[in-house]
Amino acid sequence: MSNSEICFLTATELARRIKSRDLSVTEVMQAHLDQIEQVNPHVNAIVTLHAEQALEQARRADAALTRGDALGPLHGLPVAHKDLVLTRGIRTTFGSPIFKDFVPDQDELIVERLRQAGAISIGKTNTPEFGAGSQTFNPVFGATLNPYDLSKTCGGSSGGAAVALACGMIPIADGSDMGGSLRNPASFCNVVGLRPSIGRVPVWPALSAWVPLSVAGPMARTVEDVALMLGIIASADARAPLSMITPQGHFDQALERDFRGVRVAWSPDLGGLPVDPAVTAALEAQRHIFADLGCALDEATPDFADADEVFKTWRAWHFELAFGDLLSTHRDQLKESVIWNIEAGQALGGPQLGQAERKRTALYQRVREFMETYEFLVLPVSQVPPFNVAQPYVSAINGMPMETYIDWMCSCYYISVLGLPAISAPCGFTPEGLPVGVQIVGRHQDDFGVLQLAYAFEQATGFGRCRPPITQVRQ
Repeated sequence: MSNSEICFLTATELARRIKSRDLSVTEVMQAHLDQIEQVNPHVNAIVTLHAEQALEQARRADAALTRGDALGPLHGLPVAHKDLVLTRGIRTTFGSPIFKDFVPDQDELIVERLRQAGAISIGKTNTPEFGAGSQTFNPVFGATLNPYDLSKTCGGSSGGAAVALACGMIPIADGSDMGGSLRNPASFCNVVGLRPSIGRVPVWPALSAWVPLSVAGPMARTVEDVALMLGIIASADARAPLSMITPQGHFDQALERDFRGVRVAWSPDLGGLPVDPAVTAALEAQRHIFADLGCALDEATPDFADADEVFKTWRAWHFELAFGDLLSTHRDQLKESVIWNIEAGQALGGPQLGQAERKRTALYQRVREFMETYEFLVLPVSQVPPFNVAQPYVSAINGMPMETYIDWMCSCYYISVLGLPAISAPCGFTPEGLPVGVQIVGRHQDDFGVLQLAYAFEQATGFGRCRPPITQVRQ
């Protein structure tokens, strides 16, 4: 097989071929490293690369195969980690000049689990400074470019991961999501990103272990590969007190399902959010797919009153908790949006947090009652298509001004405050060839159901099989 063919095999197929000895781990690793060498300079997705160490681990993985050792389900698969995630012995900068030379002495739990499953860490993927914003650029490494149009952003904050996947540099990647950071870059780069239920993937270490807003999760080029990875990183851990027990093998089940009669709410604008016409057109063109699958599709939206206030309050509190100390010691090295979020958190008082939590609870109950009727809610991932990479954030949609650097992502962060599972799956392209994703939201803790509907949609459309032009030119 050519390097290109290897690099665009699914993770599931790569794992099968490695175990059957059709491909060696060394061949797989070398193919991906060659792909990184050829394509990464044009897109800047992988910002720290440990090529020699990865090849040495690949050789050891081949030796384990020869000995007949017990193998993990990800044995020999290359993986890169978001540059917000602690990786033992691998530089972790958080996209900040304050930490540009920081090398942790421990792995985050998600990294620990991927390693135990046999995956081989090759390095780190780019992210905005401290993950702030859905546009991947920072003063340490610069911007990551969208492989479908190098003048456009890849989204964020797991932007480097999405681009690395789209370009065949890695078959799976981890990411995190507070306001859309697994879903938005997946939408912008024509890959799959799942925001799991709160507690499905335990996060450790964490400064706010009891506050459910940010989650870790999987990204890949197919829904099946996302399910494969989720099965590895899910399940409870005592270090993460909100983590839930996931039955062994739960995500190894077949994803095929009969959707005849399943009620689905179709919400083109989540009750009045501004949505770019190009996004609306791409989703409307595929609306019939859900009906073709047998779903009973209604245009309906739950009441999302107070979602904006709730999200911004808890986000501000998180930024103050996580980065408040840096504001007094390194203010000159923090970007303006991070400073704004920290100061917003410093201005909060107990009554404001209490009010936000009361409103969040009421919001959850309203949506829960809505989803007793509808098993799934389908809506846009992002309210805009990929925009100019020189633009820090979207300032207006359809002529409506955006007050802050995150307002253009309401379609994602309204879902975040609910803690419900949500996935971004490829849904087509704008007339300019820019990817657009569809967001599928499931009931409380029904991550598997979300994967099933996304899989059915993926099989019916095939958009995820499209490759970025940059990879086609450089084969």
